[in-house]
Amino acid sequence: MFAHTRTLAVAALAAAGAMATGIGPAFSATPAPAQNCFFSSQWQGWRSPSPDVILIRVNLHDIYRLQLTGATPELNYPDVHLVSKFEGSDTVCGPLDLQLEISDGHGFRVPIIVRSMTKLTAEEAAAIPPKFRP
Repeated sequence: MFAHTRTLAVAALAAAGAMATGIGPAFSATPAPAQNCFFSSQWQGWRSPSPDVILIRVNLHDIYRLQLTGATPELNYPDVHLVSKFEGSDTVCGPLDLQLEISDGHGFRVPIIVRSMTKLTAEEAAAIPPKFRP
């Protein structure tokens, strides 16, 4: 019984110390940002308005902006398609969940690294010129 009381006392002291240093439990006045995840099967299409951006349509109404780490001019070549690989989970919640390549279907492939993934608001999506809407 003494060991149990001692364990509780040590745990209480550790919690008090953590709270005093600001590394306490995950109770915060500011809420965590909501994750905008989707399943890979919900991805409907894509377009590229510039060599470092891909816009993807998810379901019928959601559009995500994928900011790339560098320019990929091949995105605007005729007859290319985007290849996406999913190993393990098919849930996409951020750029690390995306393994993308651009391909011409004849052996030419260029890897694409996504830096950030942002779900556009309805207003931002409506402002996309029709030729760049996925």
